[in-house]
Amino acid sequence: MAAPEEPELSQAQTEKLLQFQDLTGLESMDQCRRTLEQHNWNIEAAVQDRLNEQEGVPSVFNPPPSRPLQVNTADHRVYSYIVSRPQPRGLLGWSYYLIMLPFRFTYYTLLDIFRFALRFVRPDPRGRVTDPVGDVVTFIHSFEEKYGQSHPVFYQGTYSQALNDAKRELRYLLVYLHGEDHQDTDQFCRSTLCTEEVVTFLNTRMLFWACSTSRPEGYRVSQALRENTYPFLAMIMLKDRKMTVVGRLEGLIQPEDLINQLNFIMEANQTHLMSERMEREERNQTQVLRLQQDEAYQASLLADQEKDRKKREEEEQVRQEEEKAQQSVLAEERRQRTLEEEKERKSECLPPEPLADDPESVKIVFKLPNDTRVERRFLFGQSLTVIYDFLFSLKESPEKFQIITNFPRRVLPCLPTEEQPNPPTLKEAGLSRSEVLFVQDLTDD
Repeated sequence: MAAPEEPELSQAQTEKLLQFQDLTGLESMDQCRRTLEQHNWNIEAAVQDRLNEQEGVPSVFNPPPSRPLQVNTADHRVYSYIVSRPQPRGLLGWSYYLIMLPFRFTYYTLLDIFRFALRFVRPDPRGRVTDPVGDVVTFIHSFEEKYGQSHPVFYQGTYSQALNDAKRELRYLLVYLHGEDHQDTDQFCRSTLCTEEVVTFLNTRMLFWACSTSRPEGYRVSQALRENTYPFLAMIMLKDRKMTVVGRLEGLIQPEDLINQLNFIMEANQTHLMSERMEREERNQTQVLRLQQDEAYQASLLADQEKDRKKREEEEQVRQEEEKAQQSVLAEERRQRTLEEEKERKSECLPPEPLADDPESVKIVFKLPNDTRVERRFLFGQSLTVIYDFLFSLKESPEKFQIITNFPRRVLPCLPTEEQPNPPTLKEAGLSRSEVLFVQDLTDD
């Protein structure tokens, strides 16, 4: 199928086509025609756009669409809005522009060469950031001295701190780079940034960080964001778990347009912000749940440890009691053996029992605590200790005891004391030839 023929050009269009070819030096008439058609045969806009393309500057002459925010595919959905300065209108203005164009081109070229060479001789002092907070505070003070106190609330901290706070609070961060020497800066600050509607909008919807590019901190941020012109604004938010530039506004923009563009950027990225908030909430809930699980595990672990500790203490107590009981049994067995040995020794040391017809003999009947009666003869001249040793040697006798007379009731001093080292004899104790003595058990006393 044959391609449709292009419509014939009018005389005015033909003249613009030839004029455009002379100004731009393009050899292809088809390319010249397509460029003019893209600009609705606006030769001024087409020439400026062509010159910008040769210098590597993005096009600013395209007629703005219904929504001026456009997707920058190179930056992965970074919205850019560029406001161009008014171009010369009329033959006189356009002639002046074309006459000055070579001089301006030469001037900026030489200036760039000079700046490039100067970097090797004397590095830019803005390249070393020594006091970033001081740079921001100094800019705020100078801004207030020039434009007054009616302005958006500036974030009084470093760029990194502003990013961290915006990330933590899940808020938008608007960055403003202040180009002091740019011709549009003063008008932007007075007519746009410090207006009541812009101040209210920024203070209620986002964090606002600003710094002059003449300060090291502002220059460092400028190198990171790579702005093309001033005034420059960048909208930053948490996206895909990292702080991302989602909007760039460049050029002199009016208050209403600024609010509209910022609203559009926020609406376009609201789903991402909501997703981040939901994900963070989910992470927080997961963290809280994990913390509760850890606390429950720790409580269970502590309860098990306490249970094991009590069990060990009980086992240790039982072991100690058993060991103590065993030691007591062993001690009792040793004591009993010692007692039996002592009884046996006392029995062996007793003097022989005298005969019944011995005039010095004394017949004594002992009544033991278990109602057992024991009878034995002693001599009047023997010590009461002999009576005690005899009773002690008996198996039926208690371990500790004392001997008591019946009438009158008295305790016989059978053992030596400090007051009476030598116990008395039977005769001295007043015993008769026949006596009944009672043995009183003192073991439990």
